Parts: sequence; C-alpha cells; structure tokens
Amino acid sequence: MQFGLLEMWAAMGAVAKTVAIILIALSVITIYMFIERLLVFSRAKKKSREVAPKLADLLKSGNLKDALSLSNKKDYKGSHLARVTAAGIQSFIEGKEAKLGFDEQIATAARGCERAESLFSQELRRGLPILATIATSSPFIGLFGTIFGIMNAFKSMQATGSGGIGSVAGGISEALVTTAVGIGVAVLALWVFNTLNSRIEIYDAEMANTSSQVVDFFIKSGEAR
Repeated sequence: MQFGLLEMWAAMGAVAKTVAIILIALSVITIYMFIERLLVFSRAKKKSREVAPKLADLLKSGNLKDALSLSNKKDYKGSHLARVTAAGIQSFIEGKEAKLGFDEQIATAARGCERAESLFSQELRRGLPILATIATSSPFIGLFGTIFGIMNAFKSMQATGSGGIGSVAGGISEALVTTAVGIGVAVLALWVFNTLNSRIEIYDAEMANTSSQVVDFFIKSGEAR
C-alpha cells in the first residue's frame, strides 16, 4: 500500500478531513493577515518618510497651522509620524486658545501625542489576537483529528480481527496527517505573530521618538520667547 498524500487523504474519515480543511483554512487566514499587515506597515513607512522632512521644516519655521494642515492631509492618513505630530500640534493649539499656562499647554500636547500613539498602535495590532488564537488552538484542533484517526485504527483492527499494518494504516495515516498539519499551522501563525509584533515595536518606538521631538519643539519655542 502506498502512503502518498492522495492515498492518505483517501483513507481519512470525514472527521479527519473536516479537521484538515479547517486547519488549511486557518493557514490561509494567517498568510492573508500577514500580507495585509505588511502592506499597512509599508504604507505607514513610505508616507512617514515623505512627510517627516516637510513637517520638520514647518515646525522649525514656526508654521504650526501649516504643519497641522499637512499632517492631516488624506494622503498622509496612514503615516504614524503624521498622526502623532497632528495630535500634538492640535492639542497644543487648543491649550493655547483655552489660555492655559505654558506648562499645561506642553502637558496637553504630550497627552495628545500619547493618545495618537495608543490609537495607531491598536490599528497596527489589528488581527494579532486572531493569529495568537490560531497559534495556540491549531495543535489542539489537529489533536482532535488525531484522536479520531486512532479510533478508526482500532475499529479497523476489530473489524478485520487482525493487528497488521494493513488494517490500521488508514487510521494511523489520518492521525499523522492531522497532527502534522495542526503543528505546521501553529508554527506558521506563531512565526507571523512574532514577526509582526517585532515590527510594531519599531513603529511604537518611532512614534514615541516623534512625540518627544514635538514636545521638545514646543518647549524650546516657548523658552525662546
């Protein structure tokens, strides 16, 4: 008896096939989310590189309204640096219009940047809980199919009255397939999760750095008065 993939698939029962299909679907979801998140990250990086020098020049010249208008443009909506800068400037201007003390204006700007950081970080992490769930649950889903495969092997032994390899091959094959696929999907999902999470940490650091630079600009501009 041959034990190729097609032969093992043909020997699998309905439950094992269902489990295998579910695991394959989870792997497709994982790959889709990986590609989708990479596109989001790439857009954020590209737009931030475009807008960062322009915002720096406007801030150095003291053109807060122009800087705010630029960072709020639709073209730079996907930029994490533009989002943080816009929130800081907007909060600073609102604090100034409310005639708050200078220290309170700075604190308001810092809080605005922090809120923007938190919101954008949540957007970047969209879908990561699903990947974590897939990574932790896939081996157990595969184990579910494994149990039925072993049960089928014992049923075959009982039906034939023989313990030879031929009587249990079908059940063992489906048990091995579901186990292997479950582990494979879990490894894939875990790798994708860790890869995306490490990139998000980089963006978080960049946003924190931008927030610090914006607040420092306001402090220096106030001290220069």
